[in-house]
Amino acid sequence: MQTFLTFLLVVVLVLGVNTILWSSVGVVRLIRARMSRDLPPSAPIPLRTDVAVMIAAKDEALVISETLRSARRQLPAANLFVVSDGSTDDTAAIARLFGASVLELSPNRGKAGAIIAGLEHFEIARRFPLVLLLDADTQLAPDYFDTGLPLFDSPEVVAVAGFASTTDEPRDQTLVGKILGAYRQRAYIAVQYLHKFGQAARAVNAISIVPGFASMYRTGILAHIDIAADGLTIEDYNMTFEVHAKRLGRIAFRPGAAVAYTQDPETVHDYVKQLRRWNLGFWQTVQRHGFHLRTFWVALTLLIVELVTSSLLMILFLPILIVLLSSTVVGGSAIDPGGVTLVFADVVPPGLLVLGVLLPDYALTVFAAVAVRRPLYLLWGLAFPLVRIVDAGICLRSLADAFFHTSSGVWQSPSRREAHRQS
Repeated sequence: MQTFLTFLLVVVLVLGVNTILWSSVGVVRLIRARMSRDLPPSAPIPLRTDVAVMIAAKDEALVISETLRSARRQLPAANLFVVSDGSTDDTAAIARLFGASVLELSPNRGKAGAIIAGLEHFEIARRFPLVLLLDADTQLAPDYFDTGLPLFDSPEVVAVAGFASTTDEPRDQTLVGKILGAYRQRAYIAVQYLHKFGQAARAVNAISIVPGFASMYRTGILAHIDIAADGLTIEDYNMTFEVHAKRLGRIAFRPGAAVAYTQDPETVHDYVKQLRRWNLGFWQTVQRHGFHLRTFWVALTLLIVELVTSSLLMILFLPILIVLLSSTVVGGSAIDPGGVTLVFADVVPPGLLVLGVLLPDYALTVFAAVAVRRPLYLLWGLAFPLVRIVDAGICLRSLADAFFHTSSGVWQSPSRREAHRQS
């Protein structure tokens, strides 16, 4: 019984209490939605022409063409707006070729500053009820608006979080790039299906991020959001926290709705750089807003506790495993005369630790492979625990950095690959 309980504890730490909790809420939400799916919306569904597309871009000539093409297939050119934030390439010229209205800034102000400049310069809030904040490397699915706009089915919905999916990459992608892309896709699937759907329940409203890659806001609330708050690396976590802190309304999300394809890193260097920026932005935002006695912040506290504990477990996994495996050699010897390692190995057998960590992790891989119909993920998934260890180190390092580092929000342009049209 003790061994089983230890195994169960390890599984819960790896899989996550949040996964279990929000998946359960998601199932309840799904059942309720099926029972009431014939109910009419409580507000008129916005039209595509109600949406302005705002792209803040710096040196994105390699990717912005396909991004604009994906938007242009669904909206008139009059709804497209690009802020070229100190670009030194053809970003602005390409945007104009697609008929987008372009604002060129110099010097650059960072993504958040560019968004504010674009909103003000083009008078977006006066002209459009909704704005889609779209990254220059992100392509909209053909049914992005058909599936996303119906989520604004109530006046209390002030934002619709986009559904992230990784882009289809060319066949000559490196092995490391394939593994990192598959791992990132698994993360998107796990978080969005197993966490976000439950967090978006009407009675909960606990989504922690409306991702800035391709999400929609009601423009009427933007004046109440501090988009370019001082000292933050990224803006989307803070914008989401502002919605909750100021009780501006509800955030809607549904898997398969408002889908967009984003370009993910294909080298370890770029992956670490991007993930560190995201983690640092999260911890900086948590530090800025503090804690409030509300549902969102209770859920956030649970997430933070789990992030820290699971990160510690993943970092200590290999050292603990080595100690356990060597217990038969050093236990009772001069190195460990008291046999402490043997006792430890008896409480946590090495095989149990390995199964407790690897089985739930691989279960997530199987779930993602089935969800996106990618059998190769079952092969790449064998390397995912190593990537999770890297993630854990970045998470804890960023937590420490958040207390000692601030950011101007100025761009550090990521490495880009020429964009390919999504199938």
